[in-house]
This record gives sequence, structure tokens and C-alpha cells, in this order.
Amino acid sequence: MNSAQSLSDGNTREQIVSAIFQTSQAICHETVTYTKQEKRYETEKLDRIFTSKLWGFPIMLAMLAVVIYITIAGANIPSSMLAELFGWIEGYLTLAFKAMHAPDWLHGILVLGLYRGTAWVVSVMLPPMAIFFPIFALLENYGYLPRVAFNMDRLFKSSGAHGKQSLTMAMGFGCNAAAIMSTRIIESPRERMLAILTNNFVPCNGRWPTLILLASLFMAAGYTGGWKTLVTAGVVMSMVLFGIIVTLTVSWVLSKTALRGVPTHYTLELPPYRRPKIWDTIVRATLDKSLYVLKRAVTVAAPAAILTWVLGNIHIGDTTILAYMAHALDPFARELGLDGYILLAFILGLPANEIVLPVLLMGYLSTGALTEVDSLYSLKQIFLDHGWTWLTALNMMLFSLLHYPCGTTLVNIYKETKSKKWTFVSFALPTGIAIAVTFLTTQIVQWLGLL
Repeated sequence: MNSAQSLSDGNTREQIVSAIFQTSQAICHETVTYTKQEKRYETEKLDRIFTSKLWGFPIMLAMLAVVIYITIAGANIPSSMLAELFGWIEGYLTLAFKAMHAPDWLHGILVLGLYRGTAWVVSVMLPPMAIFFPIFALLENYGYLPRVAFNMDRLFKSSGAHGKQSLTMAMGFGCNAAAIMSTRIIESPRERMLAILTNNFVPCNGRWPTLILLASLFMAAGYTGGWKTLVTAGVVMSMVLFGIIVTLTVSWVLSKTALRGVPTHYTLELPPYRRPKIWDTIVRATLDKSLYVLKRAVTVAAPAAILTWVLGNIHIGDTTILAYMAHALDPFARELGLDGYILLAFILGLPANEIVLPVLLMGYLSTGALTEVDSLYSLKQIFLDHGWTWLTALNMMLFSLLHYPCGTTLVNIYKETKSKKWTFVSFALPTGIAIAVTFLTTQIVQWLGLL
């Protein structure tokens, strides 16, 4: 069957479904009586705004921008407080090890590696999740998220994907591993595979800290106070939009090549708007979603932190294994506008994206331990001392957004697809795109002489 015939069949099926719904609507008007007419009219009035072709997308983007802004503004203080708390505890742990006359290597592995790496993950992940997940849960309970799926259905359908992919993509903002499991709501195997392969292009909670931190340090460097937070949120929002564009583009290309087919019809029942139970929703979202993702991140990040400490403390001659690996990667990384330590941090961060930044700092400072810095100014100075420019920060943000999924997500992809081939594709495809985008960005900026 050629593509023209497939398109014709798809249009025919859509006309049949539309005719059935029109007939059903006519029957309902004749036979169904609404007891709460006022609530029905209120829902229809709001839907004319939230799902309109003119206002639907601007409102949706504005909502996402507000959520990101609140997350960034609200997470700074609790993150700092948690970091100080864990630092205080670390001091007592160190005193305890000294009192027991424990060897330095044991203190290094358990405290400077395991404890400090885990503490970093908790301090940078828990506050944003405790804000982000409850807000999304409130929007879902209010009835707005189904309207988002309705609006996005047009875009995903034009790219050859399924409208329900917008729901799995929204879940990916919290955790890509959980989003992979949520693709079960898509009945078509072809469209489900599209959702699995492209879900990684929206930033998960492990990548938010990298995007927010670099946007604040470099892109919003000339601003202070509320304007700094606003500009940071704007830059992060731009990254999210770019990820969505990549998602739709890759879906379109795959639907015309390896996963060729006609999009299935998506029937979505829009629930009425309702007042959410605020406290119940916040507590449930915090406990169920935030702590689940945090537990997964800590479980995966802990062994990675130990491995990083070992690589940073075993010397070959006068150089650590970590430094050797970074120097070997440096020529290739320079072509991408990065450096060897940045690329190595992403490689070692495969188990959990949350440890990319501390691993990078460890390599830069050559401390042999995962490192925390006492202020954003000193952190930016470390980056500048190692040759960073705004282009380095931009390329690291792009690579963080587009590169391969974390280890837990890859395991979930294999469990869901039962295929080594598609698991490899889900790793190789975003990695190739990340390399291509950062390479082109570097070449364009250098050609235009913007540095």
C-alpha cells in the first residue's frame, strides 16, 4: 500500500469516526437532560478559551513558564538550606572517622564519595520536585492537562505521532524513566515506539539543575533580583521549547522512514473543571512522585559517586585515571564547544544525570572527591578559570537536553520493548542529535565571530 492510499484510508476512518460522534451528539441533545446547566456552560466557556486555536497555545506556554519560574524561585533557598545541613552532618561524620582512626581511603569512599554524592543529589533534586510535581498535579486535578493534550494532538498528529504522546511527554518533565512506562496508554505499537524514542528530548528532573544553574550563571549574568530569575526562567523555557521542536521533528522523520504509518484517531473525553483538593494533592504528589524519583536517583547515583572517587584517586604516574580519560576526550569535545572534563562528566553521569555537575567540579579542582562550592560566584569563577564562555554554557545546556537517557530509563526501555535493537536506538539517536546540534552551534558562532 503506498503513502497516498494510506493517507486516504486514514482520512476515511477519521470521517467515519467524526460522523459517529456527530450522530451521538445529536442523540444526546435529544435524550440527555443536564441537571447542572450552569456548570456545563462554565466548562464550555472555559474550553472556548483554553482549547481555541488562537489562545490555546499561548496560555499553555504561559502556564509552563509560570511553573518553571515558581520552581526556580522557590527551590533556591531550600536547596541551600539542605546543602548546609548535609555539610554540617559531613563534618561530624569526618570527626567520627577520625575518632575511629579509619584509613583515609575508607573515609574517601564512604564520606567524600558516597555520602557527598548522595547529599548533592538530594539537595538539588528534592526542592524542585517538591514544587514541580504538586503544581502539575493541581493542574491535572483542575482538569487543565487534558486540554493540553487536546491542543498538542494537532501537532503530534501532523508529525505522524499520537496525541497521547503529549501526556507521556508531560510526565517526562518529572522523570523520563516513569514516562517510558506511561507510554502503555498508547495502543498502537508504532506510535508507542515513537513516544519511547523521543521522550528523552524534554528535560527530566535530573537535568533541571544543570539548565537552571548555567542559565543563571551565564545567560542571566547581567541581571539581579527578580529580573535574574525571570531571565533564567526565560532561557530554560526556550530550552524546553527547543526540546519539543526536536521531539516533533524526530517523530515526523521516523514516521516517514523507520516507523512509517498513518496516525491512529485519538478520542479524548475532556472532564469538567473542578476545584482540586489542594493539600491532599500536594501531599500525595510529594510523597508518591517526588520521593519515588528521589529514591531512584539516590540508588543509582550512590555507586556512581563511589566510582568517580576511585577514578579520581588512582594515579598512573602523576596523573589520575580521571584526568587521563578527560585528556583523551578533549580533542573531540573541543569540536562540540565543550572540553574533555565536560564530556567525561556526562559519560560518568550515565547512571544519573544529577551527578554530572559534581563530577565536573571534581575533575576541574582535582580534589579526588565530589565537590560542593560555597557560592555561585566561586562556582562561576571555576568555570571561567577553565576557559568557559557563554558558548560553552550554551553547548553544555544543549548537550544535557538532548543526550542519551539515564541508565534507569534505558533499563525501562528494554523492559517495555523487549528489544536490544530499539534500546540501542534510543541511546544512539539522541546522542547523535546532541553531537550534531552542539557541533553546528559551535561552527556557526565561530563563523559569525560572536566570541
